[in-house]
Amino acid sequence: MTVAGARRRTEALLLVLVVGIAVFGHANAGLSMNGELPADLAGFAISLSLLSLVGHLGVRRFAAYADPLILPLAMLLTGLGLVLLHRLDQSYIERYGGEANAPGQLLWTVIGVASCVLVVALLKDHRFLQRFIYLTMAVALVLLIAPAFMPADTYGAKRWIFIGPFSVQPGEFVKIMIAVFFAGYLVVHRDALALAGRKFLGMRLPPMRQLGPIITVWILAMLVLVFERDLGTSLIFFGVFVVMLYVATERTSWIVCGVLMAAVGAFVVGSTEPHVKNRIQAWLNPMAIFLPEGQRPDGLISDQSAQALFSFGTGGISGTGLGQGHPELIKFAGRSDFILTTVGEELGLAGVMAVLVLYALLVQRGLRMALGARDPFGKLLAVGLAASLALQVFVVAGGVTGLIPLTGKTLPFLAKGGSSLLANWIMIALLLRISDSAERQREADSRATTEPPATLAA
Repeated sequence: MTVAGARRRTEALLLVLVVGIAVFGHANAGLSMNGELPADLAGFAISLSLLSLVGHLGVRRFAAYADPLILPLAMLLTGLGLVLLHRLDQSYIERYGGEANAPGQLLWTVIGVASCVLVVALLKDHRFLQRFIYLTMAVALVLLIAPAFMPADTYGAKRWIFIGPFSVQPGEFVKIMIAVFFAGYLVVHRDALALAGRKFLGMRLPPMRQLGPIITVWILAMLVLVFERDLGTSLIFFGVFVVMLYVATERTSWIVCGVLMAAVGAFVVGSTEPHVKNRIQAWLNPMAIFLPEGQRPDGLISDQSAQALFSFGTGGISGTGLGQGHPELIKFAGRSDFILTTVGEELGLAGVMAVLVLYALLVQRGLRMALGARDPFGKLLAVGLAASLALQVFVVAGGVTGLIPLTGKTLPFLAKGGSSLLANWIMIALLLRISDSAERQREADSRATTEPPATLAA
């Protein structure tokens, strides 16, 4: 069996396992909550099976050498998200009324998988993106700035662009665009940025002239934080650049500069911007919300952080069981920012660790393909995409567990949100394309070294 055939066979077997896990979870939640199998169990199983089949056939046809774990990992996280949203819909509707979110999420999953296959089919070579890095960054800046001009805030931050009845969260797409731009920019300017400057505290800092890019990106991140009050996007935006800069130059001084600038910016904005200041107050004193109103710290108005900690505490090691908890007490955010608390309450610490391991595996595959890629642009793009996923998981998981202040970002693949789901499936398409190109090149090099040299004719 060829390398491509073996990889696709592994992928197909893993997708069968993924569908089985998701269907079992949906059935288990229905039995726990209602004492009977969900009425839509067959439809759920068929939908997830067809999505997996379409994704697999698309990869087999257009990226046969791609990593066999990427698609199953993304599909498993998406399937678990659908299971949790189906489970949450019933509790939310019984307690608060409203409409179900799981059908809409399933529709966005269809759009996301279709977009993934389309990108893999049309983008024959990821290096094609390198030609348009400045155009990509220009579009990214427009999308990044646009929410600041929207008339209404949503949940305290300006993250959305409203077009009639529809809303788009551009920050989810910007994280991919900035990874493309930084990869192309650093390929060209890597040598200049790697220069050593003056020595400070035993460390060689970059020359002041080369600090321009990181200062520019830092200012942009701070502007987003000030005008849109979007802490999560700012952290991801700046963090991805610093990580890619370090990988490109191998200079620790860039990491030091980046961390110091992030700390200074966060302190200044957190001390002056009311919305960010309130999030920090809720992080420092989550249980103070239960004090009498006059004794609460200024700006503390939400009990979400406290309820999240109660959820994790209730779940313990093994959880209460899927469908046996009360995640709806976190109110509207339980299906978006705080969906990880549902995992913590009903599947326990074991479930949370399993979900984080899935994300870690996906990030590891991205870093692995960066090591295997032969072209500098592909290496840096894979690092940037993996870093953006890792940073987003960190800021979301850290926020709901009380490690850092809340950011309001959605957990990739798992949480409710069409923009997030679509953007993350496009990211999966780019990783598949980079992986396919790297493996094809490695296979070609392997064949070239094993083939006997041609003999000269007499």
